[in-house]
Amino acid sequence: MPDPRARLIVALDLPSVAEAEAMVSRLGDAVAFYKIGYQLGFAGGLAFAETLIGRGKQVFIDMKLHDIGNTVAQGVKSIARLGATFLTVHAYPQTMHAAVDARAGSKLQILAVTVLTSYDDADLAAAGYDFTVPELVAERAAQARDIGIDGLVCSAEEAESVRAVVGGGMVLVTPGIRPAVAEADDQKRIMTPSDAIAAGADYLVVGRPVIAAADPKAAAEAIVKEIAAAR
Repeated sequence: MPDPRARLIVALDLPSVAEAEAMVSRLGDAVAFYKIGYQLGFAGGLAFAETLIGRGKQVFIDMKLHDIGNTVAQGVKSIARLGATFLTVHAYPQTMHAAVDARAGSKLQILAVTVLTSYDDADLAAAGYDFTVPELVAERAAQARDIGIDGLVCSAEEAESVRAVVGGGMVLVTPGIRPAVAEADDQKRIMTPSDAIAAGADYLVVGRPVIAAADPKAAAEAIVKEIAAAR
């Protein structure tokens, strides 16, 4: 496994590049890996991703692509040219096939999103699924494994069961990580950093508990320390 500092991915869920730049400056060498999602991505964040990569940081582009195969493939190729480490797609077979084919020859790793961590069984039922969350996660994990996806985004609650499905060859990235003293916010399936590592997570995505902290660098360092102790 990478060093504990590289296993923490801080989500730059901020409204502007200027605010993201300021946050990265505050975090300094405490953080080596950043996630850029919709909010920052649509506000100049993809260009900022290139800046971060140029500084030696790793970047996770969290766009959860899902469209016709050609559209997904062209998006994947564009992200691969940025030099990003991870890119998310939704775990639908056609989308995953397109993404895997398009990333061939690059260092980009495709992560499939199984079920969003803000969803529970009631949310799936409301969306028309006749599955519980664990059942749908397991089904999509098996499909992703067979298609050749590099890793999965799943709740840390499901990490152990997902690992049993996919084996040791796929990366597990877990959002919904909350230190014991943090609020759950809008997440429904959450876990502490040490518990997530113990459950089999490879990388932890943390947003508000770091970027909204009074001292973001100290908050990040505390999570890294917890990751190191849980190895």
